[in-house]
Amino acid sequence: MTPSPSAQNPRQSDLLNSPSRILIRDLYPVTPSLSPAKAVRGDEAEFGAMLVADGHGLLAARLRWRRADSQTTTNPEWQSMPLVVAASGQATGQLGFEAEGLYEFQIQAWADRFETWRRDLQLFAQADEPLQLEFEQGALILESLQQLLPAGSTRRIVDAIEQLRSSSCSDRVRLAAATDDAVAQAVVGVPSEITTSPTFLLRVDPELAVRGAWYEFFPRSEGGLGVGANSWSRLEKIADAGFDVVYLPPIHPVGLSHRKGKNNSLDAGPKDVGSPWAIGSTDGGHTAVNPELGTLSDLKGFVARARELGVEVALDYALQCSPDHPWVSEHPEWFLHRSDGSIRYAENPPKKYQDIFPINFWPVQEQDRIELWQACLEILEFWIDCGVEVFRVDNPHTKPLAFWAWIIREVQATHPRVVLLSEAFTEPAMMHSLAEIGFSQSYTYFTWRQNKDELTAYGEELAHAATAAWFRPNLWPSTPDILTDPLRDGSRQAFASRAILAALMAPSWGIYSGYEHCENTALADKEEYKFSEKYEIKNRDHARPDSLWPLLSELNRIRRDHRATWRMNSLRFHYVDHEQVIAFTHHCAVQTEAGPVNDTLLVVVNLTPDEICEATVYLDLDTLGLSGAASLTVRDELTDESWQWGPSGNYVRLDPTERVAHIFSLTQ
Repeated sequence: MTPSPSAQNPRQSDLLNSPSRILIRDLYPVTPSLSPAKAVRGDEAEFGAMLVADGHGLLAARLRWRRADSQTTTNPEWQSMPLVVAASGQATGQLGFEAEGLYEFQIQAWADRFETWRRDLQLFAQADEPLQLEFEQGALILESLQQLLPAGSTRRIVDAIEQLRSSSCSDRVRLAAATDDAVAQAVVGVPSEITTSPTFLLRVDPELAVRGAWYEFFPRSEGGLGVGANSWSRLEKIADAGFDVVYLPPIHPVGLSHRKGKNNSLDAGPKDVGSPWAIGSTDGGHTAVNPELGTLSDLKGFVARARELGVEVALDYALQCSPDHPWVSEHPEWFLHRSDGSIRYAENPPKKYQDIFPINFWPVQEQDRIELWQACLEILEFWIDCGVEVFRVDNPHTKPLAFWAWIIREVQATHPRVVLLSEAFTEPAMMHSLAEIGFSQSYTYFTWRQNKDELTAYGEELAHAATAAWFRPNLWPSTPDILTDPLRDGSRQAFASRAILAALMAPSWGIYSGYEHCENTALADKEEYKFSEKYEIKNRDHARPDSLWPLLSELNRIRRDHRATWRMNSLRFHYVDHEQVIAFTHHCAVQTEAGPVNDTLLVVVNLTPDEICEATVYLDLDTLGLSGAASLTVRDELTDESWQWGPSGNYVRLDPTERVAHIFSLTQ
């Protein structure tokens, strides 16, 4: 009598658990923490795995996927498509998604008995081996596969079985029936003895999560948010210049307690406006609009007008409070306290923020944590209901990763088009982890990468390191907090050079208002602006004749016209025989009605833009799909000048009085 499974030896019991004969390993796209992988709506996402099995039989595989969020039915059906399996066992395929949201996917593999038999049959025939038993074996395989197909779709298979077993047919006819591609097509993708991988998650994001031009301005410096304020006319000019996002620093009421004066002074005067990041007063907290800027209705109107112009408004999501924020009195348990019972203000030594109380995201009592996290979620949902779908998140690295993983999942489950930019200038592991657990894109170290070696190494990392699968960069030459070399006291040419690098190295870039005016006065020995707009209102002349606005507009036009710049992994650097000149390309094939067309953009930049540089550029034509080209036409997108280049070294001269860079489109 056979013992029951529970009574058997554990090793014997394991043998009853349907072991698989195929190992599915190195599956992608998968993140190290198993957070959802990332894709973009409309793009072809790459899927694959390595299949390992004993013997020499051929393997087959397919990708299965379905929606996994609240935007679909409770039990959506799996969809599938075949993967291409190489002789090495590498299974690969591409799939485009037309809707944003969360998906789950898995890879299934099986031994392809029919293809293995068909391959071996032809080898036996070539060796003049007897084929009678092989014909019968093929008929048996087709019969087993026939049972797995829908009724009415097996006529071709039935005919093939009859021919394989027909004694009146010659071996040549039967061999032709066995190797008929129509028969193989009838049973392709019909699996038996399936091995299924674990199920993984994939988030499909909107295009703006990867590609976009951002422009940041303080609405209080432009007259507020009401109709008729300069902010509205600025909005139209920003849209005309090709920017995709207008980012507004916090628009909430600003606290009075410990309000900062100009240049972060502790002694604020009666007319000092304070830092907008000191959020909250008797006028409200994170869901209120500063009365000095306008009303909630004004903000909604501004968002609606921006969308009419093709621009998204991004709000700052800064989870911190001024001492006057309603939460301070209503929920003191949500804050960190000193030993004397007072609430600790924010510090980032040597910087001190006496006007800001950081929030304690991990209170001692679990119920306090639950209520706090829910309150933070409600802030996002409030602004989403007002029409805002893009957020710049302030200092996310100072909050727990578990909090972000939870809140991003909750928000995007019902609002899959929401884009979140991580402002985390911190250790790489934290920056990459925030991106991995769900942030759509991230600020980077670009502003501190200045010489050719630094820029090349960092560009290669952003484009081709393993983290590039989930870390999407947004390059900013400066921010209201950061003014680095070569912009500190830098020339107009320096600002132009850095703008070209930021705009064309990566799919997303950003400009802080005042950059076009080359504002460059820094605090002594600090990477910060003197007279920072964080603490005062700026009155700018946007009609200045020396403004870089025309250049910024052209850079956005070039980005729109050249799809090659839309994805980070298209970036390639090329050798230049001058240490102060850098050259890089973006290249891809663009599908047109006439077929695929190469789109290649070459950028050559002077990194010492106040000096004349003469150099020779050596293009790696193989990486551009141009190997064997005898000559190339290079047209400067900024000046419309054209030159003929040879396949080897080509001379450039970058004179700051004429240009700090060439932006070439390449054609054969």
